Amino acid sequence: MRSNYLFTSESVSEGHPDKVADQISDAIVDLFLSKDPEARIACETLTTTQLVVLAGEIRCRGVYEDEEWAPGAQEEIERTVRETVRRIGYEQEGFHWESFRFQNNLHGQSAHIAQGVDASGNKDEGAGDQGIMFGFACDETPDLMPATLYYSHKILERMAADRHSGRAPFLEPDAKSQVTLKFEDGKAVAATAIVVSTQHGKGYDEGDREAELKSYVREVVADVLPGELLANGTVYHINPTGSFEIGGPDGDAGLTGRKIIVDTYGGAAPHGGGAFSGKDPTKVDRSAAYAARYLAKNIVAAGLARRCTIQLAYAIGVSEPLSLYVDTHGTGAVENQAIEKAIMSLTELGGLTPRGIRTHLGLNKPIYEKTAAYGHFGRKAEGDFFPWERTDLVERLKAAV
Repeated sequence: MRSNYLFTSESVSEGHPDKVADQISDAIVDLFLSKDPEARIACETLTTTQLVVLAGEIRCRGVYEDEEWAPGAQEEIERTVRETVRRIGYEQEGFHWESFRFQNNLHGQSAHIAQGVDASGNKDEGAGDQGIMFGFACDETPDLMPATLYYSHKILERMAADRHSGRAPFLEPDAKSQVTLKFEDGKAVAATAIVVSTQHGKGYDEGDREAELKSYVREVVADVLPGELLANGTVYHINPTGSFEIGGPDGDAGLTGRKIIVDTYGGAAPHGGGAFSGKDPTKVDRSAAYAARYLAKNIVAAGLARRCTIQLAYAIGVSEPLSLYVDTHGTGAVENQAIEKAIMSLTELGGLTPRGIRTHLGLNKPIYEKTAAYGHFGRKAEGDFFPWERTDLVERLKAAV
């Protein structure tokens, strides 16, 4: 591992067009899981100027069975989509929650996929798809996340809170941030560059109003980042292209699953390539990635490593993982193989089968819309939400190595 370097991560706001799509897709997941905890959902969303389109496959008792929609089901789906966009804050000429055109192209799940995934006879429930999933944790922040991504998220979360509360009425929903940190001996010592591009109200791209917006962004950064990181001449790029009045789906089309690095570790760890949003937890793209983060976080929290990457691999229709790989990047207190054996000795996760993961983490619940902006990881585990952020395996892992 290099010990002296610059590293950068970005985040995007809840109003970014791709994140609008993610939140809509996960709102649909939550809607169906609230009706049927065993529902199967693969919902993709397209957003563009005054248009939202849903596509994908579903199976849900009482909502969509035998290729038929239950009475009122399609109307409830449309209400859910419009309410999601309203909550984000889009009431603009080019994208308004009340007036955009809506198309629902969801249809039944393939019977050939279902027969491989569903449990039957002596066959346990199989993985919903093949693929590789990664989990990661490091000791750079209290939430055991990469610092560059952690602060990028926090900047936009604070700006969104100020927009919703009315403290910053000149802000509109679309925004992006980027944080570059200088590391020495593996520790963040300075923020060398901060980039924030935010959609704004009319006139906030010139004169005193532009100065007000830029001053506000600097205040947010100063509140979010530790002072010692900003003490050595941080370079700011705030709305570097100038005007940013047209944004969101009106400014650029959005699609579910295009912000997978923002959703995970900001480039500090590998990614298996599968998106999370719009998928029910039989899809290991989602549930196994959550399990891998859960294990990596507990390993770092247990003091077994300062940095940990975990890879899992699955085949569609097969319940047991094909492989488990642990890399502590030279920071481990014990050998990587010992940690792998400790993980497989845990009975809580049922051998890392899709059913075992979902049962232990309680994933068959409508908990997903909250994940679809500001990252799926590094969040506070509260009640049913973000259970993969718990550190309740620490003592078991310590005892097992």
